[in-house]
Amino acid sequence: MLLTNLTEVTTEETQETLEALGGFFHNLNLRTLLTIGLLIVGCLVVMKIVLRLLDRTFRRLELERGLCTFLHAALRVVLWLVTVCIVLGYIGVPMTSLVALVGVIGLAVSLAIQGTLSNLAGGIQVLVSKPFKAGDYVEAGGVSGTVKEVGLAYTKLATVDNKVISVPNGQISGEKIINYTTADQRRVDLTFNASYDDPPQKVIETIRQVVGAHPQALFTPEPFIRVNAYKDSSVEYVVRVWCATADYWPLYHDLLEQVKEAFDKNGIQMPYSHLNVHVVERKEEKG
Repeated sequence: MLLTNLTEVTTEETQETLEALGGFFHNLNLRTLLTIGLLIVGCLVVMKIVLRLLDRTFRRLELERGLCTFLHAALRVVLWLVTVCIVLGYIGVPMTSLVALVGVIGLAVSLAIQGTLSNLAGGIQVLVSKPFKAGDYVEAGGVSGTVKEVGLAYTKLATVDNKVISVPNGQISGEKIINYTTADQRRVDLTFNASYDDPPQKVIETIRQVVGAHPQALFTPEPFIRVNAYKDSSVEYVVRVWCATADYWPLYHDLLEQVKEAFDKNGIQMPYSHLNVHVVERKEEKG
């Protein structure tokens, strides 16, 4: 139904436009050509001035380069459409017919590239809100990686195994975004299990010595080491230590390795899940 209506409107408006153009060429003369030429030149001058002012505004606002390029190109297209409308209006083409024709064509194109427009809108949203920039390690659109490039339609992420994934911006803008590198500091959260036979104060002091000896651990805020839970076969201890963002993973893995070594050195057991089976011998009753 919609396609039929669009076809009818397009046919009517096209016919009116062709009739107006036919009348123009029938009465064409030198004066008319000169006037059209002056109109085009004037529009081009105005276009150049407007685009320069726009670029100057972008530099003051310090917008992303990709967004500036898109807005510059979009405004250029709009100015060209205005120029064409001015010239066709002088020729005698009914503006209502021209606007209706452009609207129908624009609607048909937008329906054909709906997915691309969604990614484009998402790209504009990402570039304006700036949730991340090139070089940040993020989790966006279900993918984790280092941002290599923020484009209008896609954002390129480099994964830890050196794969480059292009994620549609429409998908990124519609989901949560986690930026791991925006802040200067991050907190390392770890848990360790020790036996019920080991005194909690001994376990806490052993972990504290390991944390205090690590050069990448920060002491403002102060490290937090306490009993976190009592499990079936062990006591769980939670460790929260702050560090510089760049030192997160080295500190994370170092603490895992060094705490285990310290436990072994101080005779602290780290229980693991196991099952004890007790066999009971049943004596037969004598008659």
